[in-house]
Amino acid sequence: MSYIGSPWKPGTTQVVAYTGTAGTIANATDAQTSVIRVVLTTAGHILISSGGTAATTSDVYMPAGVPEYFLVHGAVKVSGIQVAAGGNLHVTEMFR
Repeated sequence: MSYIGSPWKPGTTQVVAYTGTAGTIANATDAQTSVIRVVLTTAGHILISSGGTAATTSDVYMPAGVPEYFLVHGAVKVSGIQVAAGGNLHVTEMFR
């Protein structure tokens, strides 16, 4: 599968729920992954880190349903936390 107009192909996707308590994906991304796609189902904040530290409301704001692509270096974990309502954090590793 590939996207029209994009050289990136989706790889492994992880989904985790978040509420007022952060949810963190269970497994770090593959060390060879250089791009991840992140989507939240409700407005929230995310943190991308090598240590898997949980997100707080001081971290990067993400609106609901808007995918963002991030460059990453090495294996990382992603955490998400709600603004006002719980939801799901979707993290997809992207490959060329």
